[in-house]
Amino acid sequence: MLDTQTIQIQKTTESRLSAVDFANLDFGAVFSDHMLVIDYANGEWQTPTIVPFADFKLSPANPALHYGQAIFEGLKAYKNEQSEISVFRPVANLDRLNISAERLCMPTLPEELFMQGLTELLRLDADWIPSAPGSALYIRPFMFGTGEFLGVRPATEYRFAIITCPVNAYYSAPLRVKVEETYVRAVEGGFGFAKAAGNYAGSLLPAKKAFEAGYHQLLWTDGKTHEYFEESGTMNLMFVINDTLLTPALSTSILAGITRDSILQLAKDQGITVEERKVSVGEVMEAIQQGTLQEAFGCGTAAVISHIVTIGYQGQDYELPPVNTRKYSPQLAQVLDDIRTGKAPDTHNWMVQI
Repeated sequence: MLDTQTIQIQKTTESRLSAVDFANLDFGAVFSDHMLVIDYANGEWQTPTIVPFADFKLSPANPALHYGQAIFEGLKAYKNEQSEISVFRPVANLDRLNISAERLCMPTLPEELFMQGLTELLRLDADWIPSAPGSALYIRPFMFGTGEFLGVRPATEYRFAIITCPVNAYYSAPLRVKVEETYVRAVEGGFGFAKAAGNYAGSLLPAKKAFEAGYHQLLWTDGKTHEYFEESGTMNLMFVINDTLLTPALSTSILAGITRDSILQLAKDQGITVEERKVSVGEVMEAIQQGTLQEAFGCGTAAVISHIVTIGYQGQDYELPPVNTRKYSPQLAQVLDDIRTGKAPDTHNWMVQI
């Protein structure tokens, strides 16, 4: 690991912490005092810096603005009852960031550089980490091409940064979702598996149309036939049918969620039958009609586990079992939360103490 003296730290002269109402946080709208910045130039990563949260200066010819070389991640830091700080599976997020970087022809980030910078940033802004139930410090690492040129080719310079923000729950109520059969999030052979900015830009219009129709999110289907489920809005998707936990198998069009992987592992630990495979729309709709679909939910870093209570399909809404009757997802959510907050043993060594 890098010597901390190699990280240049410029502390803010005026903290904004006292002005924050931690009981009323809009997700992703309140940012901590500092950010980590590491530039890539001349074929190598430069000296990391931690500076006050502020705007970047960009050229109008910045290649990321024109050609989309931009990726990001999302993870969380927690405080336990002893006010100790830990981060949930940060190396897994770095691994996925580097997978995204390789797909978008960007440089990968060494683990030592990432962990050292993240550790110092969290130590500096430790007071920004909330401790109320359901809250956390959301961590947003991201990378984009820099420089100044117009031309369809990879940038030669990049900026990696981490910003953080205290957050409460992402979704405050169970979700009404709509099966999307017109628009496509990703196709096999594309970069749907990468956490790239362009994937989210393309989802905004169909999500807006769904919201205007009375739904919170979409259930994305495959790009060729619209016969198989892939994701749920910004989350991975899971169903419980006949006491079996089903989730679409990973592919080049589905993001490999860290929360998804964690929930599947916890389910196996508890003896729950798990199937990762193609899950068809027809199978799920038939299960709803036969009363064998017990639960449906999305899962992700921001949302954790979000219950789905209504599925709109071909002009008709189908109501799912009430949340208070569900057995598996509340139990899995509680176990995951207990591990993150230090109330349960971390048998998989997911938590990294800061």
